[in-house]
Amino acid sequence: MISTQDWADTRLLWKYHQMGHSPQPCSVAIGLGSHDLGVADMAVELYERGMAPLLVFTGATSPTTRERMPRGEAVHYRERALELGVPSSAVLVEPRARNTGENITFSRELLREAGVEVSSILLISKPYEERRAYATARKLWPGVGIISASSPMTLDEYVDSIGDARLVIDMLVGALQRLLVYPEQGFMISQPVPEDVAEAYERLCRQGFTSRLLRDAAGQARSQMRR
Repeated sequence: MISTQDWADTRLLWKYHQMGHSPQPCSVAIGLGSHDLGVADMAVELYERGMAPLLVFTGATSPTTRERMPRGEAVHYRERALELGVPSSAVLVEPRARNTGENITFSRELLREAGVEVSSILLISKPYEERRAYATARKLWPGVGIISASSPMTLDEYVDSIGDARLVIDMLVGALQRLLVYPEQGFMISQPVPEDVAEAYERLCRQGFTSRLLRDAAGQARSQMRR
């Protein structure tokens, strides 16, 4: 049973995970692979609005996408973009990345090899991955402007699209834990977590929304917030 307090805490995490950036024209748009084809749809929408002349889709497969996207996340994203009318000349595919750090690093290498000069990136992810994608790109690709974007969905709309409320909460909790743990490992920049968000995260952990937490790291994440 998901309580009223659980939902209130989840909404705090949902809002924090989103950067609130307004899309602006950038050198390139990079769509981060996942189970969610909405990332590709959003990339196409921004391309059609003239926000980027080139799309890069990045991602291999994972246990959650292997059956749905057997040819790889980036390949399926590209196919979706072509179906929606984007010319093949405006799409590059990076098919190897298996995590956010590799998404950024391999996309950077691909664009360099293609001779594309990049001064700014429109970084497109799932709604609850905006801040994680931004923090990772800031660490691994310094010197370029980064604007985070995702499908403009409410939490309720996203839960409906996934069809599993508890899984969504678990994913939001896991994403926040990584924002706390990964900076110390050099994977992303550190960002302040407001006290109400930290308290909401701790309550959700205590309520058992922990399936997406890194193993044995939940206690470490909570202790960091209390410092």
